[in-house]
Amino acid sequence: MKRRDFLKGAIPASVTLPGLLSPFSVKAFAENAPLVQALMLPTTITDHVLVLVQLTGGNDGLNTVIPLEIYNSYINARANIAIPESKVLHLTGVNKVGLHPSMTGIQSLFNDGKAAIVQSVGYPSPNFSHFRATDIWMSASESNQSINSGWMGRYLNYEYPNFPNGFPNSTMTDPLAIQIGSVASLTLQGPAINMGMSISNPTSFYSLLNGILEPAPSTPAGKELTYIRTVAKQTEQYATVIKNAANSVTQQVTYPTGNSLADQLKIVARLIKGGLQTRVYMVSFGSFDTHASQVNSIDTTTGTHAILLQKVSDAIKAFQDDLKYLGVEERVVGMTFSEFGRRIKSNGSIGTDHGAAAPLFVFGKNVLPGVIGDTPAITTSVSVNDNLPFQYDFRSVYSTLLENWLCVKKEDLQTIMLKNFQTLPLINTAACKVSSPNTSGTKLISNYPNPFAASTTITFTTAGGHTLVQVIDVLGRVIQTLVDEDYQAGTYQVVFKSTAIQKGVYYARLQNLSAQQVRTMLKAE
Repeated sequence: MKRRDFLKGAIPASVTLPGLLSPFSVKAFAENAPLVQALMLPTTITDHVLVLVQLTGGNDGLNTVIPLEIYNSYINARANIAIPESKVLHLTGVNKVGLHPSMTGIQSLFNDGKAAIVQSVGYPSPNFSHFRATDIWMSASESNQSINSGWMGRYLNYEYPNFPNGFPNSTMTDPLAIQIGSVASLTLQGPAINMGMSISNPTSFYSLLNGILEPAPSTPAGKELTYIRTVAKQTEQYATVIKNAANSVTQQVTYPTGNSLADQLKIVARLIKGGLQTRVYMVSFGSFDTHASQVNSIDTTTGTHAILLQKVSDAIKAFQDDLKYLGVEERVVGMTFSEFGRRIKSNGSIGTDHGAAAPLFVFGKNVLPGVIGDTPAITTSVSVNDNLPFQYDFRSVYSTLLENWLCVKKEDLQTIMLKNFQTLPLINTAACKVSSPNTSGTKLISNYPNPFAASTTITFTTAGGHTLVQVIDVLGRVIQTLVDEDYQAGTYQVVFKSTAIQKGVYYARLQNLSAQQVRTMLKAE
């Protein structure tokens, strides 16, 4: 019997350990591992920490980052939920977009140079199921591909390839990753074993043996029993170091009350300051599934979505203030993500339905502040089925954080991300330097004729390097990838034959390293 099959059938997905962060307890997740000599040193030496903030349910991006540049089109598409222009929070140096009025915390971080907004983040052929879309974001897979490992799990396996055997050790005494929450996340699942621990909040805890392994029979089942005991012992050892780290911090800034995300981030800050070498923390908050009553009809700046956004904004602001107070903000970068955005047009229930692309936030002292990407386009003829085309593949954001913050070598990125994705100007180049072309204000992609019938010629300009040209429909699906290869700097043309598609609005999307542009195209009769 394979160890994977034995573990799936013989034990639960997690082992609960004694309490350590009242009222929290610890779970260790395990599935399989090769019994080979442990590698005691990580591949990359860095003290950087990445914090992932999951906004479950699918956050409405257009009411989070309001498109002031096309405000008339915005209010035309969602008159019953639109945020009044006079109430939108303005950002220093930015006049094209603003923030929901409840997000004063993120506004303050942005204006202080500690936050960035990435517009219209998504992927080809988006899936609108909560479960499947979440799997795609956590595994970094293609939408038509099922992968049983997570992107951070593969990264941690790259750094510590023989975990859990030989861990903890004198070099790495601490958990590789910690998730706050009772459900094991696919994000931290490695190729063979979950690489993280989870802190949850049951009211009582189970006690395990004091680290002494009893002899097991010399049989296949005995070997599996030994393996389970090894995981249990290892997790108990991790419980001790987590408890010691937490107890070493006795004072933090005041976090907002009645805010579960703030409660989670407070623990993360405490553990980072407490000296854990843990590289990745994951927290979650929601639900943002606002099909109905997203806003109060009398005052659209209030309601369910406003409450959610305020809690996210306040929690992240308190966390960043705490990191500064504790003297560790140089080491930490965080990002928000949600499994999808919402439709452009609001529904009749004062809400929004499952959509495609949406903005995300990256925050921290070493983040390059600003807005990456263009203001999303909204046509006057927008329908209830239309979605925003994605400008940036979410896996480009992941690749950027891996290369420029966690310092993964470029040549190893594809092994972790399963494909070559372009990096974005999100992180201070002093952290892990990478260069990007500056193409601000330059028209990079166009097509002629437009409108077109049987075909149109797409002209694109690249600064050199990895260049991608795609045609996307209004549902956010990639209809065709026309270019996906390295180019010399210059201007090129490619013909898009459109006989197989129906008339309507389409988008030509160019990405060249961090530079991207989307061109609206109209297929006529």
